[in-house]
Order: sequence, then C-alpha cells, then structure tokens
Amino acid sequence: MARAAERHVATNRRARFDYTIEETYEAGLVLTGTEVKSLRAGKANLRDSFARVHNGEVWIHNMHISPYEYGNRWNHEPTRTRKALMHRAEIRRLAGKIQQQGYTLIPLRLYFNERGFAKVELGLARGKKKWDKREELARRSAQREVERALKERTFR
Repeated sequence: MARAAERHVATNRRARFDYTIEETYEAGLVLTGTEVKSLRAGKANLRDSFARVHNGEVWIHNMHISPYEYGNRWNHEPTRTRKALMHRAEIRRLAGKIQQQGYTLIPLRLYFNERGFAKVELGLARGKKKWDKREELARRSAQREVERALKERTFR
C-alpha cells in the first residue's frame, strides 16, 4: 500500500464496494500547472471516474480536480479527460483484458510519489452483483461482532 514517502491525495472508497479488484497498476498523469497545485491542496475526487484505452493510450474520464483557488483565466476544466502514462506493453495487456466481458478500469487512489510526481493507481475490476455486495456487508458485520465480543472478553 502507501509507503512513508508517498503523499496521499484522494481515494475511491466506493470502488472496492462496487467492484472486485483483480489487478492494480500505477500510472503517471499528464496535468497542467493549476491541476498540480490543486492536487497538492488535496482538492480531488475519484468517485465517478473510470479509464478507457483508446488508440493505444489510457484516458481517465470524470476525475474531478477542483479549480485552483488562486488560478485566473488559465485555470483548468475540473472534469476534463486526462491522459495516464503507462508502458506500451502494460497498455496492450490491459486492452486485451478490458475487451473481455465484465472488466473495467477504475482509478483507486491518487497520490504523489517520493519524487513528487502525481500518480494514479488503476484497478482492473469486475463489477459485483447485488448479492455479492450484500454478502460483503454481512461478512463485515459478522467480523465486527466477533471483534466486539473478543474485545469485551479481554476487558473482563
């Protein structure tokens, strides 16, 4: 997960509930100056974002980066399509897997690496069915109950 030198910006918490993440990939981002400044201020949202492979390039759609507070007329469009930087072999492998039915590419988290570059963690995901989600909630609830019972037992 996150190393000590990485600076966390945003997480798509809903993605792990709605999708089963099978693989993760790290990608760089092509950003403008005001986007980087806004990210450093922590103004990003990955909730409805997704990625697509188009003409051998990975593009991230609907990733919301708020306009920079002190930006003027050169401020960026908040939900513009942004290019993700990945190796060509990784993109080809992803394109092949996405073509399979039920797979999609979802941004999981946005962060600055130890060198100060903005990175996005992309997950190759398969959508969960409604019963999968209910099963996950029941499992978490049961786990909480077990932990609560153990905690009470240790305090007595």
